[in-house]
Amino acid sequence: MNREQERAKRRPEKNPVVEYNKIQNKYYPELFAKFAEVNDPRNQSYIEYPVRVMLGTMYYKCISGISSMQEMTLKFNDDAVVENLYSFMSEEKKEYLPHGVIENEFLARLNPEELEKIQKDIAYSMIRRKTFDDARVLKRWQIIIDATELDEGYQKKNEYYLSRCYNRGEADEFTKYHRSVLEAKLYLGNNLVCSIASEAIQNSEEYINQSEKKIKQDCESKAFIRVAEKIKKQFPRLPIIITADGLYVSQKVIQTCTDNSWNYIIRYKKGSASSIAKEYQSLPEKEKIGSEIEYQNQIMFQNTDVNLTYYTEKKIKPDEKKETTEFAWIADITITKNNARKIVNAGRNRWKIENQRFNRQKHWRGNIEHACSWNEQAQKNHYLMEQIADFIKQLYEYYYLKKNEINLPFKTNKNFA
Repeated sequence: MNREQERAKRRPEKNPVVEYNKIQNKYYPELFAKFAEVNDPRNQSYIEYPVRVMLGTMYYKCISGISSMQEMTLKFNDDAVVENLYSFMSEEKKEYLPHGVIENEFLARLNPEELEKIQKDIAYSMIRRKTFDDARVLKRWQIIIDATELDEGYQKKNEYYLSRCYNRGEADEFTKYHRSVLEAKLYLGNNLVCSIASEAIQNSEEYINQSEKKIKQDCESKAFIRVAEKIKKQFPRLPIIITADGLYVSQKVIQTCTDNSWNYIIRYKKGSASSIAKEYQSLPEKEKIGSEIEYQNQIMFQNTDVNLTYYTEKKIKPDEKKETTEFAWIADITITKNNARKIVNAGRNRWKIENQRFNRQKHWRGNIEHACSWNEQAQKNHYLMEQIADFIKQLYEYYYLKKNEINLPFKTNKNFA
């Protein structure tokens, strides 16, 4: 450890927001300019705070790990905080920052596509950087697909919430409501993932206006088709490998990837498509790499050939007991002894979005499960702002904290502002 790193280790909590700003200015200096370009839905005659301040305030709420709008209003009602945030946003200082109620009214009217443009631009900027080229798998960018559930409760906050019935037909039957979102993350190596597209899993107008028995609710597989359309429209020539869990072992998903000229690596579990396992087991010989990897190409799945890889992971637990876990993936990439391990590593990357990114956003880097508004459009915008801010947090943690050998301040984000 050199002298600069030793100094940094002794001052980890001195001014984290300033270090965040340095990282943001280095990797995405256009952020606040992009906020200023957002199409403002408000009547221009009655505007007290410009759109740059409205979105900038929300950005620092997310950076600070503040869950609710009420908490933001209280914590940002401080002379030093107000002065600092206006300075960070390069805006003329006013007496107050926007109130949480004003922010929610603004977000309820803001078209989410405006923030999706910034989401796309951040991902595009990272792709153009040579910094992350080594993260590519077989010269393609890996996009990890997964869904998460948000804000479950007994109260239906708006008509777009999904419902789930428990103990159906019994005396204690009850219903709970929730929001869900399908997330597509661009893998950039070193456990860094950048949101490249988000799609709400929600009841459509067709469902809302008709009987629940006639039309099925929205689901992950339907949302995947929509998120695929977004990615293809925004990145038409980007070489992509889609990575997803066992829910996506379907002809529709495979055909979507094929139509878009994308490769895919999809987790395969027993029972998801039994014909694949039956044909694989019937083969007299399989290709092997040591005792860990076993694979075979051209296994028929409905009207498509897929390539199947099995991987046996062996770990020694703290109590010195050996733990063996078996994983399998289907892919359209022809598997060879030269690329089999790369395919396995790419398949194992999928857990990063679930275990690291969603977990951190729900627990120790904020709380995306909290409904900051009952309005459906505002909820989408809150979620998109969380994704934008979280990527800057990841860059800060890796390029500042980790590089300077500073322990991650797991519980300190709420004190940053």
